[in-house]
Amino acid sequence: MTSQLSRRQALGALGAAVVAPWAQAQDKWPAHPIRIVVPFGPGGVADLTARAVGEQLGSQLGQAVVIDNRPGAGGITAGNMVVQASPDGYTLLLMSNGTAVSEGLFNKLPFDAQKDFAPVSLLGTFDIAVVVPQNSRFQTLGDLLAYAKANPGKLNIATVAVGSTQNLAAELFKSTAGVSAQVVPFNGTPAVITALRGGEVDAAVEILAPVRSQIDAKALRALATFGERRPTGMPDVPTATESGGALSKLTIASWNALAAPAKTPAPVILRLNAELKKALARPDLKKKLADLNVDARWSTPEDLHNLLASEIRRWSDVIARAKIPRQ
Repeated sequence: MTSQLSRRQALGALGAAVVAPWAQAQDKWPAHPIRIVVPFGPGGVADLTARAVGEQLGSQLGQAVVIDNRPGAGGITAGNMVVQASPDGYTLLLMSNGTAVSEGLFNKLPFDAQKDFAPVSLLGTFDIAVVVPQNSRFQTLGDLLAYAKANPGKLNIATVAVGSTQNLAAELFKSTAGVSAQVVPFNGTPAVITALRGGEVDAAVEILAPVRSQIDAKALRALATFGERRPTGMPDVPTATESGGALSKLTIASWNALAAPAKTPAPVILRLNAELKKALARPDLKKKLADLNVDARWSTPEDLHNLLASEIRRWSDVIARAKIPRQ
């Protein structure tokens, strides 16, 4: 009996010795700068969102938040870096709906987005719009759909690359509306704008932010957005749901969020989540994001987990129905 008690006491002391240093480390977290790995190049909406949020988060935590841009490969490079990082709260991933798209677009990924990351919080959503040249014959989304129904296969809709959020949004839009249209991929937003203004295509489905200046300059016109409500500062632009009928429940938004490696301790995730809730409620940060056409949004880790799962299901289905080959 005495020897068993001694063994238990020894094991208890060993467990305490192992747990204590990590508990102390958590108490001191963060003790050095935090890195956010961004799967996009500098200057885009995702990058600028990460920098704006990171600056405020760093101010609250008393440590610098460094942005590490790792574009390319459908976000796989960035995601894999974070999966392989120490799960200590010092390396985070700027997750997006592109993360969900990749699950259905690639035959094999070096990680499982639902198992290998610990969701922290949503950061914001941004609108996707249907745009036409300013002098287009289509004055409303209804006009465009009426033409597409009367002329199957003749409507051309430009997007950026096959498998992009914009490209899949266009595929989902046409299938939901029940129209036959050609989705024409280009190698970037500038090429889409050039094709639109040159009359090579009838319309485009694009994230609102990079075409907003063209709309403000009266070179392009937004027929509708796929958001839940009309875009900030554009009260005359309706949502697609306002068209009613088949589109009455169609909402599509691009989004950004933060995630950590899967085994990051819960107290660190909860601390990050609480700090993001505080940051995203600040009027100055909300305005910074609104100027990027981003609607600041906080979520619980569970809500972000559920969003990612639903987006994976949604885009995998769109990819399959559009017969887009897996890469």
